[in-house]
Amino acid sequence: MDAQTMLNSYITCITKYADFSGIGKRIEYWPFFLVNFLIGFVLSFLLPLLSTIYGLLLLIPSLAAGARRLHDTQKSGWFQLLWLVPFVGWIVVLYLLAQPSRTS
Repeated sequence: MDAQTMLNSYITCITKYADFSGIGKRIEYWPFFLVNFLIGFVLSFLLPLLSTIYGLLLLIPSLAAGARRLHDTQKSGWFQLLWLVPFVGWIVVLYLLAQPSRTS
């Protein structure tokens, strides 16, 4: 995957800021997730306050992208609440987000 594809996926998820309906393919979700993770990781070392602000600003787009991705696997977006369960919940949600598309 090239940088342009990753940037396009990131911008797509940002422009669908609070769109919890529809579906999100893996090619849309995972680059967005990776870019968010990397930016947050770097900011946490450089400017922790800015990292917190960035995380809060991207909370709704991240939840919306996750909900669309889960819809693509025929699951409810509410499964994201499992993020609140340490370790086991994280593994389950990551497993669900990595599943292939089940919509036609």
